[in-house]
Amino acid sequence: MEKFNYETNGYNRREVNNFIEDVINQTSGIVKKYSEQKETIKNQKDEIDNLKAKLDYYIGIESKLKESIEREKINSNQMKALARREADIIVDDAKNSASRIVNESLLRAEEIDSRTRIAERNLKVFKEKMNIVIEQQKAIIDQIDDIEIL
Repeated sequence: MEKFNYETNGYNRREVNNFIEDVINQTSGIVKKYSEQKETIKNQKDEIDNLKAKLDYYIGIESKLKESIEREKINSNQMKALARREADIIVDDAKNSASRIVNESLLRAEEIDSRTRIAERNLKVFKEKMNIVIEQQKAIIDQIDDIEIL
C-alpha cells in the first residue's frame, strides 16, 4: 500500500490523484482483460457446444452404421443359409437324376443284351436251317447226276 505525504488539510492531492489514476488504469486494464477473456471464454464455450453437437451427430451416425452392419451380417448369414439349402436341393436333384439315368441306362442295356442274345440264337437257328437247306440242295444236285435222262 502506498503512503501519502501529509500537507495542510490532509494528504498531498497530487499523490492521491496519481494513485487514484494508477488504480483506475490498473482496474480498467483488469476490466478490459476480463472483457477480452470473457469474450474468449464465450467463443470457446460456443465452440465446445458446436463440437458437442457434432460429436452427438457423429455418434448417431456411428450407431446407425453399427446397426446397418449388424443387419447386413444377419442378412448375409440368411443368404448363405438359403444358398446352402438351394445347393443341397440342387445336389439332391442331380443325384436323383443321375441315379434315374443310370437305372434307365442299366434297364436299356439289359434290354439290348436280351435282344442281342435273342438275335444270336435266331442267327444260330437260321444258320442251322440254312445248312440243312444247303445240304438238301446238295443232295438234290448229287441226285441229278444219278438220274437218267431218256
